[in-house]
Amino acid sequence: MKASTFVYPWDVNGDPEAAARIAGLGVQQATLASAYHSTRALTPRHPRHRIVTAEHAAVLYPADSRWEGRALRPYPAGDWAPGDAFGEAAEALTGAGLDVHTWVVLAHNSRLGAEHPDTSVVNAYGDRYPWAPCIAQPATRAYLVDLAVEAALRPGAAGTELESLGWYGLQHLHAHDKTGGVPLGDAGMYLMALCFCGTCREGYGEQGADPDELAAAVRSALEPLWRGAPDDGGWAGVEKLLGAGTAAATRAWRDGTARTLQETAVRAVRAAAPEGFQILLHADPVTYHVGANAGVDPEHILSVADGVVVPCAGGPDLLTPFARAREDAVVAANFPVVSAMGGSPGTLAADVARAKESGASEVRLYHAGLASDGDLEAIRSALARL
Repeated sequence: MKASTFVYPWDVNGDPEAAARIAGLGVQQATLASAYHSTRALTPRHPRHRIVTAEHAAVLYPADSRWEGRALRPYPAGDWAPGDAFGEAAEALTGAGLDVHTWVVLAHNSRLGAEHPDTSVVNAYGDRYPWAPCIAQPATRAYLVDLAVEAALRPGAAGTELESLGWYGLQHLHAHDKTGGVPLGDAGMYLMALCFCGTCREGYGEQGADPDELAAAVRSALEPLWRGAPDDGGWAGVEKLLGAGTAAATRAWRDGTARTLQETAVRAVRAAAPEGFQILLHADPVTYHVGANAGVDPEHILSVADGVVVPCAGGPDLLTPFARAREDAVVAANFPVVSAMGGSPGTLAADVARAKESGASEVRLYHAGLASDGDLEAIRSALARL
């Protein structure tokens, strides 16, 4: 099975041994960040630094002239990824014998929300989520599509993996995040993800739902959860809290909005890409799920993209709907392999075997730059046995 590991440019640039070390793991590909959100990252082997602080979401290459005169545009990176950081790292990784694919984070950008608050998701209480651009707004959609094209098609890249190409919600690993005091569960998280910006209010109206009445219904539905009542979870839990008809109206608007954005972005990337360029989406097979792994309908998304990258930290179950939807699609099982961050590199060989039985055709490893030497050795050993 083809294996790839995620990498940041700052893991490679300035470390003359990094590219060979990554290739030595036994992977065939590096999925290299070209557009990424804010983060604070460990670099345990770098000769010049141990911590990199990316202060805001940024492109890790020089943006081109397509953004001139536009209010919504990507931000350049600061000293954590100066110049064409992506290009420099890609050249080193290619020189070590690895294929390079771009890793593009899209609808997840706190600085965009801070500087352009009207672009953000607004929940039923009127709270804005600055990290979550509302993907229904026309200007935001145009920005995301153009960013997908520019960040995906970097020189030397043979493909791309598009993350966060869909709705984002309350779930967000923010600075000193303290939102876990009440266990909202799957249904509660859906209700807290519903957007009530002007565009979405119009969208609900098109589905026959009065937006003011809907917002009030969402607040009423959430009240028992704030008091500690159990969340039944799943879509049945949403219907129980909100009512089946009202829930269906929200989902029709949101599913259609995400689907058309995904179609438009993938189509735009494909139109600008060379023949054979591979386009994958980070995806979840439940359409109402939100976050980095966008909720999608497996049959639909695999009629649009070449494949998906699927989170497998909790096991391989999410792979099966994609594998059944299209036999020739790329279904990449994504495993966390940093043990101190909850990964399990020691069980990687067995985990990959189970994923293959569930329909995985490739493997993704998160993340070579963050892992300890012991984790890397476990990865190397596991891949050698596959």
